[in-house]
Amino acid sequence: MKNLVFISTLFFFVFGLNAQDKRLKGIEKELNKVLEYTNSPGFAVAVVEGNNVVYAKGFGYRDYENKVPVDANTLFAIGSTSKAFTSAILGILRDKDELSFDDNPRKFIPELEFYNDDMNDHLIIKDLMRHSSGLPRHDGSWYFFPSHDKDSLIQRLKYHEPFTGIRQQWYYNNFGFLIQGVIAEKITGKTWEETINDYFFEPLNMNRSNTSIAEMKSSSNAAFGYQLKENDVISKMDYYDIAGMSPAGSINSSVNDMSKWLITWINDGKYNEQDIIPENYINEAMSSQMIVGGNIPDDEFPDIHFANYGYGWMLQSYKGHYRVEHGGNIDGFSANVAFFPSDKVGIVVLANQNGSAVPSLVRNIMADRMIGAEKTDWAERYKERLDKGKKEQEEAKKESSSSKVKNTKPSHINLDYTGSYNNDGYGTFDIYVENDSLFSKINNDKMYLHHFHYDVFELVDVVENKVDTTQYGNAIKVNFSTNDAGDISDAKIKIEPTLEALTFKRTPKTIDVDSKTLELYPGDYELAGTTIKVYIKEDILYLFVPGQPEYELMATDTHKFSFKTLEGFKVEFIEADNGDIIELKAIQPNGTFIAKKK
Repeated sequence: MKNLVFISTLFFFVFGLNAQDKRLKGIEKELNKVLEYTNSPGFAVAVVEGNNVVYAKGFGYRDYENKVPVDANTLFAIGSTSKAFTSAILGILRDKDELSFDDNPRKFIPELEFYNDDMNDHLIIKDLMRHSSGLPRHDGSWYFFPSHDKDSLIQRLKYHEPFTGIRQQWYYNNFGFLIQGVIAEKITGKTWEETINDYFFEPLNMNRSNTSIAEMKSSSNAAFGYQLKENDVISKMDYYDIAGMSPAGSINSSVNDMSKWLITWINDGKYNEQDIIPENYINEAMSSQMIVGGNIPDDEFPDIHFANYGYGWMLQSYKGHYRVEHGGNIDGFSANVAFFPSDKVGIVVLANQNGSAVPSLVRNIMADRMIGAEKTDWAERYKERLDKGKKEQEEAKKESSSSKVKNTKPSHINLDYTGSYNNDGYGTFDIYVENDSLFSKINNDKMYLHHFHYDVFELVDVVENKVDTTQYGNAIKVNFSTNDAGDISDAKIKIEPTLEALTFKRTPKTIDVDSKTLELYPGDYELAGTTIKVYIKEDILYLFVPGQPEYELMATDTHKFSFKTLEGFKVEFIEADNGDIIELKAIQPNGTFIAKKK
């Protein structure tokens, strides 16, 4: 029986390819034009109709340097097109009466806390599925500060400020899909990755698909990711490990595998007569759950309009046909997965180019032919817009004036900016001095702090030990602040466009002090009739003022210490010519005071 099923499936596949030759006649010429105009290393595309794969082919190279071609089995990172998989898990669990989309997510994750009580009390799972939580993206939290621990990422949500109220406005948020993945883990007792395999990969025979960069690297026939530099230089990118944010976009797949996913959606949740996804969920997920924007028709394309969101799917009218689709982007890769429910047509395009136009261009070209719409020369239209954009960009550069204030300098020496900078909703990064310049490492990427003006610096990439000077004037800016004592206290970075700049609190870097040196400091110090006691406890130096708690001191330089719990308070021990400590200099926001050692 299994052999019969296999033969029947193969028959449909071959028959489908032959039957569609007329509609797709000459398609390679158009698709190669897309490859040329976008300067893309490669892509793959598959088209399904009903239960059949009618087209599947690769173009260009999966390994551009060695000219290894792409084919229909080449693995690509599919990015956010993974989201429909995550929400579909919840659709299956709802069908089993394990949850309701109207449940509060904290019912399943008691430790989950949001920024305010309104979100804690009134947010429902459906808000996470349709991007109506009121939270902006906060992508810097997971992208710049990744973690393989989903729970640690969940803990950051308490500090993520919303920009509007619940269900007031659609706004894309990856953390909502992380939460969905964790809810699934709590209910099933398995990891999100295991559940994806059990619910979808195995029953759909998506044998090449996986959910991690480690698996991607060890797979045969996997594409490398690339970016386009200066409009015409194809440059290889490292794989980005999305780590604990996997439910939002970690799947790697091929167009042959993804064609099975599309067949399931255009056949009411069935694949080879097997129920994969509940039909009622399919209908709900591809129905309007939230308005994205007006997207009214224009003169050029009056029949491409409206923009709504379902559950992990974008919804739009395309030339009079209802289209369900979602894009995906992650370092070096772009994707688009789309289907037309009424036409029973699905299209998947996977490209190994960063932020690429290829997936949407190829999707539209294939759609025009498959749904019988009037053809648009999408490749030529893209080239015209690209050329126009380049000219406008060049003219804008000539007319632009920088906001940089010339002939300014930082308020402090480089060493004073060093230390650890932390934001509870994001993470921690260090700033250090190397060869008389300031550098940082964020997610193991080395960054140069280029002085812009005053106490504002730019975070500029260091590539192959060279500073990318082309980023000067356009990189993310860091604005340093001082406390009342005049010390650098924090760094403000405008990461989230809908909110004020985020504050990263500075902790000065400490140094190790050997026990012999530490023994120099204990004693009683007299200050205006008050005795300040300094003592060692468990190899840690403490300072005590009568009527106050004891303060732990952290060594920051020779004989210099900061208070661990008080910002802007420091002490410096003064050494005599013979090496004895004779004074304690207390540096506070309200002044500097000298205490004599008894």
